[in-house]
Amino acid sequence: MSSGSAPILLVSMPQMADPDFARTVVLLCDYTEEGAFGFVVNRQMSAPAWQLVRTDPPVRVDPELRLWEGGPVDPQRTWVLMAEAQGSDEEQREICPGVLLSVSHALTLELLQKPSSRARVIVGCAGWGPGQLEKELAESSWLTSEVDPALIFSVPPDGMWEAAIRRFGTDPAALQTSSGVQ
Repeated sequence: MSSGSAPILLVSMPQMADPDFARTVVLLCDYTEEGAFGFVVNRQMSAPAWQLVRTDPPVRVDPELRLWEGGPVDPQRTWVLMAEAQGSDEEQREICPGVLLSVSHALTLELLQKPSSRARVIVGCAGWGPGQLEKELAESSWLTSEVDPALIFSVPPDGMWEAAIRRFGTDPAALQTSSGVQ
């Protein structure tokens, strides 16, 4: 994979040791010589959003809503990942057909109060410095595939990693689980 090949999905291999990325599916949004940027798309936070969110002025957060863990970088920042355009065009961009990203504070507040199955509030992101992702790919830490909005928005998070692996035509248990170093 070369720089500029985003957007793609990164699917972690079973031997991924980094707990931030073990059994994850990552939507890679940007990939340049300066590094890479994306979001883990299959991890919901265990605590309900109302326990975590502090807004000024306060809003009533839907009691059933769970936020999504986008990755370990920028854990105080939120984004909205959505299947169709919502809100201001200036605050969103199409990652690929059927997947848009928004930085709209107003949209975030709206989704905290009235969640949608076609949009999610993501906290934090995944980032790689120059050459870091290339090294991880060379070490076979990741499988890459085309972005499938249905996988992101329709498959439950606890089954998404396995579903993504199975799209390669393999059973996750059959994949190499050693580091490859002998």
